[in-house]
Amino acid sequence: MTDTNPITSYAEAPTRHVSAAGVTFAYRDLGPHSDIPVVFFVHLAGTLDNWDPRIVDAIARERRVITFDQRGVGASSGTVPRTLEEAADDAYTFIRALGLDRIDIFSFSMGGMIAQDLVLKHPDLVRRLVLTGTGPRGGTDMDKVVLTTYVDLVRSALRRVDVKEFLFFNRNETGMRAAKAFLGRLRERTVDRDKEITLAAFNTQLFAIRRFGRSAPADLSRITQPTLIANGDNDRMVPSVLSEELHRRIAGSTLVMYPDSGHGGIFQYHEQFAPLVADFLRD
Repeated sequence: MTDTNPITSYAEAPTRHVSAAGVTFAYRDLGPHSDIPVVFFVHLAGTLDNWDPRIVDAIARERRVITFDQRGVGASSGTVPRTLEEAADDAYTFIRALGLDRIDIFSFSMGGMIAQDLVLKHPDLVRRLVLTGTGPRGGTDMDKVVLTTYVDLVRSALRRVDVKEFLFFNRNETGMRAAKAFLGRLRERTVDRDKEITLAAFNTQLFAIRRFGRSAPADLSRITQPTLIANGDNDRMVPSVLSEELHRRIAGSTLVMYPDSGHGGIFQYHEQFAPLVADFLRD
């Protein structure tokens, strides 16, 4: 399939829908229609509107990019699954519904947990893997995500700011400036915006993460795809040591840690990270 004038701006990519297994998935599709697209797996409570356009656009200049809402989230129909294994099955259903049999994955936070389950179950599907702000099944203190999230929800409500200012960024001058810039970029799209996640769906996802954290560790030695792992050096939500653990357990992986940054380190350092990840996915 050839597209002579592809959309390469995430703010302009139309929302589309595809139905499979009784679920209608909402997604956005941009960039030149390359043989192997890059499918984005979003974070806890994330919808189509939660991707940093500076990262999406950098990849979409050269590659086909597909973002999607998980079942029961945003404009996708159905009910949020209670486990991340089920979420990985839903992702596979969506990918196959688009007629894809080979993809690259870009993932962040919960999306990286789902991506790990998908790769382990369908290794032939994935060519290259990007895991950011995430950790392994059964990782140390992974289950503490729930408490950290609830505490920061209260803190952000008291200050009447977006919870991502607390969860994604350090509470110093540099981090707060990066948070404001990031949230501003998320508002660049002004039409055809996605629906917000419901409270029930959010809680279901959060406790699915806790189950993931309390599960027996997965055998990550089975992941043989080239893998790029990235995070900030002070991630409170999914502790930075878990990125290092992923790096140790996935042979041949590359680890990038950004200084003076938290869970959203890749967004704070988007000017450095976007070309890095585009180059990794280009090989």
